[in-house]
Amino acid sequence: MKLQLIEVYLPKKSMENFHRQLQELPIVTHWHSNESEKYSLVRVLVKASDSEEILNFLELNAEHNDEIKALLFNLPAYIPRIAEEDDTAEEKEEEASSHAELIRASRQELYNVVHSSSEITMSFTWFLLLSSVVATVGIIKDSPAIVIGAMVIAPLIGPFTSSAFASVLGDYQLMRQSVITSLYGLMIPLLIAASFGFFFPLPANSQEFLSRTDIQIIDIAVALAAGAAGALSFIKRASEALVGVMVSVALLPPAIVLGMMIGAAAWNNALTPLLLLLVNVNSITLSAILVFWFSGIKPVNWQEIKTASTSRKYSLYFVSAIILILATAIFFIQF
Repeated sequence: MKLQLIEVYLPKKSMENFHRQLQELPIVTHWHSNESEKYSLVRVLVKASDSEEILNFLELNAEHNDEIKALLFNLPAYIPRIAEEDDTAEEKEEEASSHAELIRASRQELYNVVHSSSEITMSFTWFLLLSSVVATVGIIKDSPAIVIGAMVIAPLIGPFTSSAFASVLGDYQLMRQSVITSLYGLMIPLLIAASFGFFFPLPANSQEFLSRTDIQIIDIAVALAAGAAGALSFIKRASEALVGVMVSVALLPPAIVLGMMIGAAAWNNALTPLLLLLVNVNSITLSAILVFWFSGIKPVNWQEIKTASTSRKYSLYFVSAIILILATAIFFIQF
């Protein structure tokens, strides 16, 4: 059983009401201590699967009382070990129902990760620069190993996941920042590859290059599945799965091939890598929106829920329409 610890700092005058409300929430146990003459500290031990409910409760309370502060900690171990008690038939039925649902990290945890992924930082820029150079060299040398290494380095999946998460929550400020970061993340490999294409001939004998000049309808299905896998590994905080996802979504190689063709002014052949890049970007976004939606990620405030519902609906319509247009274009290119 995975446990988490929530520390809540609140005024002593609110302690009695808070303690009464806390008894109605799914907690394992809690401790109380005095931090000062004015404030108290409550440590709440919870199952990780129940932490979002507690955090939502604290978030709603903090809207009316800005003196309430809360921190969340993951617990690698807890002594003494908490033994699973024998469940009644009703509890077993509830447990079976909860296992049927998608177990994920809390919305508050995911939001912090998403917010970091949406920002343009120095490390983000350096990883993009280095991965773009590595991918360009790998494509020119026709080395799959080098290209795969570049895809693992590239942090491109982060801002696209952030934009999908923001659309589900209706957080337009985060969505705008994520879109800006995504465009910035695509411009760097395009510019680097364009400079190579301008000064050097296109690697027409490279299989890594040629494979990005061919596109089929099945590429949409692959991108949708990869995007869903990326979103699932994100909400479950399974970082070890992200390496495979970064390779499978393949955002970097088509951007590099497109950049090379732009630099070489090979406009007639640039359409295919452009379509492949757009297919991957939009499929990842659509899959992530659906996964976040079905996993139950939503705000707690009524007005925010209404805004999120509108944002999610229009985002799904927009991205789905683009994928249909791309699928039509691919169909006509093939035939």
